[in-house]
Amino acid sequence: MAQFQAQVFVTLRPSVLDPAGVAVQAGIHHLGYTNVQAVRIGKLVEVTLEASDRATAEAQLTHIADQLLANPVIETFRIELQELATTAG
Repeated sequence: MAQFQAQVFVTLRPSVLDPAGVAVQAGIHHLGYTNVQAVRIGKLVEVTLEASDRATAEAQLTHIADQLLANPVIETFRIELQELATTAG
């Protein structure tokens, strides 16, 4: 078995209004950084798991993200996966 570390980035779809992003952008402008043109807020979920191989880990993470971590109606997700170690057994 191999151990994997994944970062799952969940963001709103481009067509969905992001009121939190708009508020942060306004705050950035208030600080004087008027060159910032857009801000979108998302979330990062870190997952460590064991799987027999990379393809299995990716498939499991995709299912987890699609069913639990992201609302597919308004959000998209992207997974970054790296192998940490191989465990005996």
